[in-house]
Amino acid sequence: MKKQRNTPHLRFPEFHGDWERKMLGEIYEYKVTNSFSRADLNYDNGDVLNIHYGDIHTQFATLFDIEKERVPYINSDINIGKIPDENYCKEGDLIFADASEDYNDIGKSIEIFNLKNVKVLSGLHTILARPEKKCMAVGYAGYLMKSPNIRLQIQKEAQGTKVLSISSGRLSKINIDFPTIPEQQKIASVFTTIDQKMTQLRRKKTLLEQYKKGVMQKLFSQQIRFKDDNGNEFPKWEKLHGNEVFGTVSNKNHNSDLPILAITQEQGAVPRDMIDYYITVSEQSIESYKVVEKGDFIISLRSFQGGIEYSEYKGICSPAYIILRAIQNIDNRYFKYYFKTENYISELNRKLEGIRDGKMISFKYFSDIVINVPSLPEQTKIANFLSSIDNKIIHTQRQIEKAGVWKKGLMQQMFV
Repeated sequence: MKKQRNTPHLRFPEFHGDWERKMLGEIYEYKVTNSFSRADLNYDNGDVLNIHYGDIHTQFATLFDIEKERVPYINSDINIGKIPDENYCKEGDLIFADASEDYNDIGKSIEIFNLKNVKVLSGLHTILARPEKKCMAVGYAGYLMKSPNIRLQIQKEAQGTKVLSISSGRLSKINIDFPTIPEQQKIASVFTTIDQKMTQLRRKKTLLEQYKKGVMQKLFSQQIRFKDDNGNEFPKWEKLHGNEVFGTVSNKNHNSDLPILAITQEQGAVPRDMIDYYITVSEQSIESYKVVEKGDFIISLRSFQGGIEYSEYKGICSPAYIILRAIQNIDNRYFKYYFKTENYISELNRKLEGIRDGKMISFKYFSDIVINVPSLPEQTKIANFLSSIDNKIIHTQRQIEKAGVWKKGLMQQMFV
């Protein structure tokens, strides 16, 4: 019977031969970490930085670069003078988060890639692993620990129910496969390039979102005004009460065959199955649900936080929500943006009616708020401009997602 080769499915053509296999404990030794809580840390001043397991879960990149990460200091009143030098982080170290409430995140890790001689300690609920032998290229192990085979092994070694944990002893049993240093370096360069591209795209998206926020403020405060197609000024904006532009509707005439809409602050009103939002609802309850038409607006239980939501879908929603429908000839998209401005949301917060543990805006109070209404052509100009920015944001997000899928596919093929 032919022996199965220990090689990845996808490989650079200049490299040959089987990859070496060892247990993680044969390559790495463990250093002592501290148990400082968030209360022992600050972001303002100090001499030594501290890596908290929560930041591994939520913000640090696979390759930890001190010049790119926001890391807290250890408070100056804490005595760390007796901590030996060997317990300070070094480039090439792996740091694992040893606790998680999420099965997918248990044992999540980073590799210390660039420290610039800054003193950094590994903190609460972390495992600090240092390579004893020079068989790992700096920048490779971080990605290796993210490969599907390694992640699956770590998850199998995890213990616990509500809160999962993993020990250094169990990590030591993990089998890792690795090639020669030159091949490691080339593999690492592929994933580093992808991560750099994704970072650039995320930064681009953030800048577009910031630009949109700033320009919305100027547009709706009339610091910036568009002109008509002939270069003339548009008419002065009207100031109208909410019920002069919108009425409320409560149509329950449906056969429960319409999609149930989730009312979200991020995406507006969208079918639940589009966002993995599942709540069991009885047929009897659905009978009381209201019909939402495309172009309607919804006052949600959290409108005081994120404004009034817009629906681009026909569906049904909980009777707890208030549905608004235009009674004037308007460009709905203008109000989609207007109802999300900081000024309008602050107006919603001036008076609230309590419902259960949340807060609800009544139609009466919505009607009392004065809204700025430009002429229909100017509404459309504003809506088109903001929609063009949204399209760029959406396009950038799709590029990020596409790069993520590509990276995931390479992870599956370039590691054993």
